[in-house]
This record gives sequence, structure tokens and C-alpha cells, in this order.
Amino acid sequence: MAQVQKITRDRASGWVGWSYFAGALLMVAGGVNIIAGLAAIFKEGFYVVTESNLIAFNYATWGWIALLIGIGLILTGVGVWAGATWARLVAVFLAVLALLDHVAFMSAYPLWSIIGIIINGLIIYALTVHGGEAKYI
Repeated sequence: MAQVQKITRDRASGWVGWSYFAGALLMVAGGVNIIAGLAAIFKEGFYVVTESNLIAFNYATWGWIALLIGIGLILTGVGVWAGATWARLVAVFLAVLALLDHVAFMSAYPLWSIIGIIINGLIIYALTVHGGEAKYI
């Protein structure tokens, strides 16, 4: 029977940096989502596109969704830096939600939505492919 080698502090590869990169991106994306959400909630007329161009929500509803996702992204980013497995799982789920949120907001701000989709795609990649080694550092 073949033995599986456990990754230890000495055996973590250089790819573990992707986990910390994802944690930093989670916190940055969370901060930006919070700012965008607060702008949508409290500043009428901030977004120049009419609400009829949004896929499913008005700006206030979208703002609350972005605010809650942003808070979750920041909290899970801290958890990812701590190496918590639960944080990686929750972060991937929230990054998928944030990615879908940017797709839904594409008609209002296409450039920012594309940037958000790329950032959340990088987060998902980093945490699913290279995230397992972070708990050993």
C-alpha cells in the first residue's frame, strides 16, 4: 500500500503564495464591494445607468447584496490568511456569488464588472488549486 506524504512546513511548495495572494484579493474585493454597495444604497443618482438596465434588482437591493458579500469577503480573507479550511470553502462560495453579481451589474458598469469578474476568477483559481498548503505554513 502506497503511503501518502503529508505536506509539512518543509514541504509546502512555492505555490502557497497563491493562497495569501487570494486572501489579499478577497480583502480588496470586499472593500470595493462595500464602497460600491454603500454608494448604491445612500447616493441616488451615483450610477448613471437607469435601474431598468439592471438584470433583476434596483440599485438599493443590489447595494445591500454587494455590501453583505463585501463584508463576507473581508472576513474570509482574514480566515484564508490564517490557513483555515472553512475560510477557503466559504471564500470560494462568496467569490462565485461576487462573480455572478458582477455579471448582473455588467450593463451598468461594464469595465468595472469585467475587472471584478477577473479578480474573483483569480480568487477561485488560487483557492481551489493552490489553497490547501496554506494551513501548513
